[in-house]
Amino acid sequence: MCIMIKLFKSGLILFIFLSFASCSDEVMEPLEKDEVYNLTFPSYFPEMTFDASGNPVTKNGVELGRKLFYEGRLSRNNTISCGFCHIQENAFTHHGHTVSHGVDDRIGIRNAPPIQNMAFLKRYMWDGVIHNLNEQPIIPITNEDEMDSSMPEVISKLSSDSKYKKLFKEAYGDENITGERVLKALSQFMATMISADSKYDRFRQGKENFSSEEAQGMNLFQQKCASCHSGGLFTDESFRNTGMYYNMQFKDAGRYRVTLDQNDWMKFRVPSLRNVEYTAPYMHDGRFYTLDAVLNFYSDQVEDNPNLDPQLKQNGHIGIAMNAQEKQFIIAFLKTLSDKNFISNPKFAE
Repeated sequence: MCIMIKLFKSGLILFIFLSFASCSDEVMEPLEKDEVYNLTFPSYFPEMTFDASGNPVTKNGVELGRKLFYEGRLSRNNTISCGFCHIQENAFTHHGHTVSHGVDDRIGIRNAPPIQNMAFLKRYMWDGVIHNLNEQPIIPITNEDEMDSSMPEVISKLSSDSKYKKLFKEAYGDENITGERVLKALSQFMATMISADSKYDRFRQGKENFSSEEAQGMNLFQQKCASCHSGGLFTDESFRNTGMYYNMQFKDAGRYRVTLDQNDWMKFRVPSLRNVEYTAPYMHDGRFYTLDAVLNFYSDQVEDNPNLDPQLKQNGHIGIAMNAQEKQFIIAFLKTLSDKNFISNPKFAE
């Protein structure tokens, strides 16, 4: 069962712009009018948090956002785009890099998280510092280890390009390029990046059956993992200390960097597990390269500390009790969360 959301309320006037020629040789297709972009998702997904009333999602807005997502001029030296660190075939993560690499091959401090189902999240980044999807892109654009640019610099570059002037006119009604419009177009595109066509989804919808291993893995997952990785997105979006050692190279204490509250030391946002098969390496600093390594950590390597999450400190046991066979069953289930259509959908491609 799917829910369709109309992003314009009845009575809201749609902007209509005539387009007689393609505005981008490889991206923009001519549209007779700027149409509403309908977002569909399963009924068991959480409520959408994206504010469509303040940023209506339209086909032209999404196409502009897609063009900007792959635009290197958002960076200081015109080489790093959003798509550089968020690669579609890896569920929009930076495959092969423990942490993101930016301009001049500068190294960041965190693993690039996947971009998927962003319209349903309440907070963004590993530390939850951003609460609004419209504001999320400002962090990588201005971070000196990522794009190392500024909105005035980005606006200046885009304003000198006649193709972008046409794209902004088709999306917003005039050629005025502003920082707000850049960010909102990017967030419109990210709002459309919904991953909900995995084997798990087809199982939930009664269209496909699990194998014995996958079914056993789901039961084990519900017993051992679902207290944190819950709901349709497989995250409760909480911040938890999972007993990882403090990485002296990156000096990242997670949520503590935002709140300066010692109780938040080494607490990181629980990530969604959708498409986890594609998103290695894992954890905030990419310290684990395989799902086996992640489960081995939780069974045998969790370090006790005053902030350790209570879920990992029960009945006198530190970590999660799992034997080797149980781990393989859980991994079999985790692979049912893989959405092949999502990582190959041309709507999200450059």
